[in-house]
Amino acid sequence: MRLLERESALASLAGYAREAHAGEARLVLVGGEAGVGKTALVEAFTEGRPGVVWGLCDGLFTPRPLGPLFDIADQLGLDLRTADRDELFAVTLRALRDVAVLVVEDLHWADEATIDWIRYLGRRLRGTVAVFTYRDDGLSRGDPLRLALGDLGTQRGTRRIGLAPLSEPAVRALARDRGVDPAELYRLTGGNPYFVTELVRDGTDGTDGIPASAADAVLARAARLRPDARAVLDTAALIGTRVDPRLLAEATGATPEALDDLVASGLLTGDGAGLRFRHELARLAVERAVPPHRTAPAHAAVLAALQRLGSGDDASLAHHAEAAGDRAAALHHAVRAARAAAGLRSHREAAAQYHRAVRADGNDPQLLDALAFELSMIDAWAGVAEAAERARVLWRAAGNGLREGNALRMRSAAGVSLCRGEEALADAEAAIAVLEPLGPSGELALAYGHLAKHHMLADRNAEAIELAGRAQAIAAPLGRFDLVSDTLNTEAVARLMLGEAWIPRMRRALDVAIEHGHDEKAGRAYTNLYGLLCRARRYAEAEPVYHEAIAYCDEHDADTYGTCLRGERAASLARMGRWDEALALCRQVLTRVEEASPINRIYPLYVDATIRARRDEDGVWAALDEAAESADGAGEPQWIIKARIGRAEAHWLAGRLSAAREEAELADDACVRADGWLRGWVATWLRRTGSDRPARGELAEPFALEWAGDHAGAAAAWDALGCPYDAALARLGAGDEDGVRRALAAFDDLGATTAARVARQRLRDLGARSIPTGPRTATRAHPHGLTRREQEVLDLVAQGLTNAEIAARLVLSVKTVDHHVSAVLAKLGVATRAEAARKTG
Repeated sequence: MRLLERESALASLAGYAREAHAGEARLVLVGGEAGVGKTALVEAFTEGRPGVVWGLCDGLFTPRPLGPLFDIADQLGLDLRTADRDELFAVTLRALRDVAVLVVEDLHWADEATIDWIRYLGRRLRGTVAVFTYRDDGLSRGDPLRLALGDLGTQRGTRRIGLAPLSEPAVRALARDRGVDPAELYRLTGGNPYFVTELVRDGTDGTDGIPASAADAVLARAARLRPDARAVLDTAALIGTRVDPRLLAEATGATPEALDDLVASGLLTGDGAGLRFRHELARLAVERAVPPHRTAPAHAAVLAALQRLGSGDDASLAHHAEAAGDRAAALHHAVRAARAAAGLRSHREAAAQYHRAVRADGNDPQLLDALAFELSMIDAWAGVAEAAERARVLWRAAGNGLREGNALRMRSAAGVSLCRGEEALADAEAAIAVLEPLGPSGELALAYGHLAKHHMLADRNAEAIELAGRAQAIAAPLGRFDLVSDTLNTEAVARLMLGEAWIPRMRRALDVAIEHGHDEKAGRAYTNLYGLLCRARRYAEAEPVYHEAIAYCDEHDADTYGTCLRGERAASLARMGRWDEALALCRQVLTRVEEASPINRIYPLYVDATIRARRDEDGVWAALDEAAESADGAGEPQWIIKARIGRAEAHWLAGRLSAAREEAELADDACVRADGWLRGWVATWLRRTGSDRPARGELAEPFALEWAGDHAGAAAAWDALGCPYDAALARLGAGDEDGVRRALAAFDDLGATTAARVARQRLRDLGARSIPTGPRTATRAHPHGLTRREQEVLDLVAQGLTNAEIAARLVLSVKTVDHHVSAVLAKLGVATRAEAARKTG
C-alpha cells in the first residue's frame, strides 16, 4: 500500500538526520493513535540508510527493564550481562556514536528504566538521530510517559512529529479499484491507515465499529490458514508483538512451512532474525479470539519452551507462568524479575512483579515488605498502606517484633502521604513502643528518624532535632548511610525553622545519599534543598538546584520526590509570574490521578486554583476544596496555611471579604510556630481581609514593610525578589492613585483579570479618571495569547537583544524581562530564543 500524506513528516525526519549528523542533538518523538502508521513512516525513512539500529518495547507482559537497550546491544555486539545500570547507559551511549539512526518503537510500553535511558540520551547523544514512536491515544493519566514527554519536550534538541489519520481523499485513493465504497470505508475507519489497509486488502467495508471491523479483517485472513498454522498463530499472539521463531517452534512444534504460511498471510513479517506482527492491533485481534480453555495450556507450553531454551528473561517467564496457573514458577520468576528491576531503578516494574509474586503467595511478609518499599518509590501510598498492614499482621503472628515495628513505621509513612495525620502519628509512636524494648537496631533508628519528621512537619523542631540525634547515634555505627542522610535532612529543616544554619547539613545529607547510592534519600534531600531555598525566595540559588534535582529524580526513578519537586517548582514559577509554565507543571502532577499521593497534590492544587482565580477561570473551588480537605487531614501547619490562604485569596478576589477573613484566620490558627515567611504571608492576608488579629512575631522583610505601612518599600522588595504579583498587591494596598495604576498595569500584564477588576474598583473609589477598561484587546486577539508587553519583548528578542539590553530599552528590571521571556517561550511552545524569533514573522 502507498504511503500517503506523510511527505512532510519524511522530509522533517530527513532534515533532523542531517542536523544530527552535523553534531546537533536530535531526539524525535513520533506520536499518533494506534494504527496511524508510525512504524510505516520510520521504515520508509530508514529504508536504504546505513547504520540503523532498532529496539522495541513489548506491552504483552510487565516488561523486562531496558528491553530496547538490550535489543540494540545485541545488534551492536555489546556484552552487557554484568554491567550495572550506569554502566549500561554509558556503554550504549559510546556505541551509539557510530550509529546513524536509532529507532525505538512503542515507547508507550516502555518501563521506567527505559524512559530514564531516553532522558539520559536526550541530554548527551550527538551525531545520531534518535527516533522514538509512541501511541498517544492510550496513555492513562498516570502513565510515566506523559511526564517524560513533557520533560523531553523542553530539551533543546527534541523535535515532535504528530501523525494524523488520512484525509477522505487519501482514503478514496487507496480504495480506488478495490471494490469497496470509499465513503463507507472512511466512515468506518476514520482515516486510520491500518484499518483502511486491512479492510481494503480484505475487499470489504467491514462492520459497524472500527475495532470490530479491523478484527474481522484480521481474523478473516487468519481463517484462511491451515489448522496447524492457525494454532501456531494463536500461540505467537500470546508470546507478544515480537516472536522468536525458535521459541515458537519449541512451544508448538511448528514446521518451517507453518512459519512460512504465517509470513505469507501478511499477519507476521520478518524482523531481522525474528518475526513480529505487522501491527499490535493484529496481534490483539488474534489473542482475543483464542478460546479461554486453550489459553492456559498455550502459556504452559511457552513457559516450558522458555525453560528448555534456557531463557533468562524472568519477566517473560513470570508472565507465562501466571497465565498458565503455575504459581510456584510465577513466584520464583516474579521475585527474580522484581529484584532485577529494582537493581536497575525501574521501581514501577519492580512493584508490578512483586504484585505478581504476592498474588502467587500472599502469606510471605518479606514479599509484602518489598512491595511496600517499591510502591513508596512511585508515590503509590494507598498500596503501601495495604501491603504494610498485611505484613504487620503476618510478622506479629510470626513473633518477629523488629519486622512488625518496621511495618508499623511504613504504614505511618503511608498515612503521612495519604493525609491521615492522626493515624500516622499513632503508628509512628506504636512502632517505637514495639521496637525500643528490643534494643538498638536499624529498625529502631528508622522509627526514631520517622517520628523526627513528624515533629518537624508539626513545627515541633526541638523534639525533631533530639530524635534525629538518637537515630544518628544508632545508624552511624551500623553503616546505615540511608538513615544518616535522612536524619541530617530532617535536622537541617528543623534548624532552619529555629533560625539556625541549615544548608551545610542539607548538603551533607545529599552528598551522603548520592555517595552511597540511596536514591530515595537523595531525592528527599534535593527536594528539601530546593523547596527551602524557594521558601526563602532565594530563586537565583534555587534555579540550578531544581534542574539538577529533577534530572536526578527522573533518571533514578524516584517518583515520589520528582512529583514533590514539580509541585515546589510550580509554586516558585507562580511567584515569579511565570503562570503558564506553572500551570503546565500542575497539570503534569494533577493528571496523574492513579499515583500522585494526596500530600503531593496539595501544592499543585493550590497553585492551579489561585492562578485560575486570578484569571477568572473555572475549576477554582474543586481544587481548593480538595487541597483544604487533604491539608486538614494531614494536620501539618505548612499545608493548612497554603490551602487556607489560597481560599482567602479566591474569596477576596470575588469580593467576599467576610469569607476571606475567616479563611485567613484559620491559616493564622495554624501559624503558631511558622517561620517569618509563612508568618508574614498570613499576617498580610489578615490585614488585607480586615482582621484585627496581630502579626505573630518577626516577619520576613517584604511583609514587615507592608505591615508597617511602607507599601512602596514592600513592592520594591518584591520586585527585587522577582515576584511581580506580590509587588502589585503591595502597591494596591497603598491607597494612592499612582500605586494602584501601577498595580493595575502589572495585573493586566500577568493576565490577572479578577485582581485587575479589584484595582479598577479601587481607582473608582479614589475618584480617578481615565480608568483602563478591561483586558487589552491585543492580548485577547493574539494567536498565542501574548500580552502587549510580551509581544514587545518578543520583537526585541527577534532583533537579537539580550535580556539586559531589553530591560534597558523598556525601562524594566532584568528579572522582569527574564520572566517575560520565559512566559513567551512557554506560550509559543518553544525551547529557545531562536525558535521564538522565527515565529515573529
